[in-house]
Amino acid sequence: MDKIPMTSHGFEELKEELRRRQQEERPRIIAAISEARAHGDLSENAEYHAAKESQSLNEGRIAELEDLTTRAEVIDVSKMSGDRIKFGATVKLVDEDTDEERTYQIVGDQEADVKKGRISISSPIARALIGKGEGDTVEVAAPGGAKSYEILELRWG
Repeated sequence: MDKIPMTSHGFEELKEELRRRQQEERPRIIAAISEARAHGDLSENAEYHAAKESQSLNEGRIAELEDLTTRAEVIDVSKMSGDRIKFGATVKLVDEDTDEERTYQIVGDQEADVKKGRISISSPIARALIGKGEGDTVEVAAPGGAKSYEILELRWG
């Protein structure tokens, strides 16, 4: 059983989603199924079928969240340091073609969200950054062609 690296923040978000799905969504869906069942013939009852499908999706996500939280290897980024990029690092980059600056934190697959500046450890850009330091230049094979970035800053926490 492989461990899944994630930050403590990402782990807490998964636990909260699991709690919400088990304690809020599950009872709401069960009530919707009961109400739809009371309407009679189930073979042509769209509300019943929609509620059952919603139940199936919710239970599937609950099982997935339980698996993820069980296999989580929570890494406390606030206790990390060093001058080389690794999991949990926050990195400020500049695109050498456009001079556009971007800041990313390298996180686990489940907590990645580019809009919030969190990239997955398994993404091409994160893989290119691992092991590098401030001042280094990295080449990233992107869908639109190779991109070149200079690492401006590395910080932790």
